[in-house]
Amino acid sequence: MRVQKFLLPLAAFLVIAWNVQAQNTPAPNEPFKLDVLSGPVMELESTVVDYGTVEKKSEPLRKVKFTNTGTAPLVIQSARGSCGCTVPKWPKEPILPGETGELEIRYDTTRPGAFNKKVTIVTNEGAQTHTITVKGNVVEEQESIPSSKPSILKSDG
Repeated sequence: MRVQKFLLPLAAFLVIAWNVQAQNTPAPNEPFKLDVLSGPVMELESTVVDYGTVEKKSEPLRKVKFTNTGTAPLVIQSARGSCGCTVPKWPKEPILPGETGELEIRYDTTRPGAFNKKVTIVTNEGAQTHTITVKGNVVEEQESIPSSKPSILKSDG
């Protein structure tokens, strides 16, 4: 009698567990589907801003576009340059799913020489951060050289 009291609930539990497992298993002809993660996702148009070779005091501003490819609003919480010579500016309002935004990056082009800096972006995506490399070479301004055209001498005669 004691064994029956134990076996009946155990059998019922096993039947229910088997049914639940069978419902979660895809049919043989049905393709396996991954659950889509929800939340914001920042997709940068480029992770490198290359100034190339520029003259000293040239235009310091460059822009990087990004898109929120996620399912929730994207909020940029901070963006920091690796030094004071690289200053990012970002939109403060949430970027809705499917929308695009722009980051502005300014490098101090009054400093001659090659540079390779980083901008680190923190969003509401979680622990993940994004990094943009900012590189280039600032050269001294070229002095304008007056054009020297050969003189044409006229002879009288």
